[in-house]
Amino acid sequence: MARVGIAIHRFREDAVGVGVDIAAWCSSNGHECVSSAADLPVLTSAGAPGIRSDDDFGDVDVLVSIGGDGTMLRSVRSLAGRPVPVIGVNVGLLGYLTGVEQASAVDALGVFLNGQSGHQYTFDDRMLVRVRIWSGGSYAGEHFALNEIVVEKKETGHTVRLAVDIDGAHFTTYAADGLIVASPTGSTAYSMSARGPILSPRMRALLVTPVSPHMLFDRALVLDASEKIRIEVLGHRSVNVASDGELVHSLRPGDVVEVDAAGEYARFVRFEATRFHQILKSKFGLADR
Repeated sequence: MARVGIAIHRFREDAVGVGVDIAAWCSSNGHECVSSAADLPVLTSAGAPGIRSDDDFGDVDVLVSIGGDGTMLRSVRSLAGRPVPVIGVNVGLLGYLTGVEQASAVDALGVFLNGQSGHQYTFDDRMLVRVRIWSGGSYAGEHFALNEIVVEKKETGHTVRLAVDIDGAHFTTYAADGLIVASPTGSTAYSMSARGPILSPRMRALLVTPVSPHMLFDRALVLDASEKIRIEVLGHRSVNVASDGELVHSLRPGDVVEVDAAGEYARFVRFEATRFHQILKSKFGLADR
């Protein structure tokens, strides 16, 4: 018997429907299903049988994420760095991270549970970014992100000043709306919209991209994954820290975050051979020339 986690986009009827189908298949085949406390009532009211609540998906053998890229990010975040295999089912618009269409979701889960790695599916491991936070002189915890950690202003109409050290040496102080520290996976997300470069997800690297910088130096930096980034809030304005779009902490002047490449990783299940540049071409509508 396997323990299967289900994460859904709660406000998409088609995502809920796929979740019900997954739960019904698991029930019929002797597998246990769990979902978050937020998703559980939506699934059960739609008729999903035999699901229990488990917010951190402890000890699941596989997590089925049903929605779009946002649901995938939430799913990875809920695992807090544990390399649980994630099957991404696309019912969204872009579906850059997901690998399975909704009509194939149940079959894909069956192949994973009954198949053999390397023959019927492969693992696509992605680097995570870790942020550690010091607030008011005290350690305030750590968070993991698949795409990016963002330190950004709280007030509209004002920039913030962020002092950046790399491997213990001062680099510069940014006057900007914020700073993005992205993984290679996240290079096609917020960082790209801020004019950052696109990196292959096979790389282990850190990408530091300023958001609307008010200074002569406005370029993104590509750093080795072994390098550690320290960001201190200067001036008199507070900032927010977000992990994959979710607010995780507010910082005052003098507070510090340290960002590095995590030793942990996200593990996606792939059922077809995929090439990064072909996915990029397809998802962004690049024409042949």
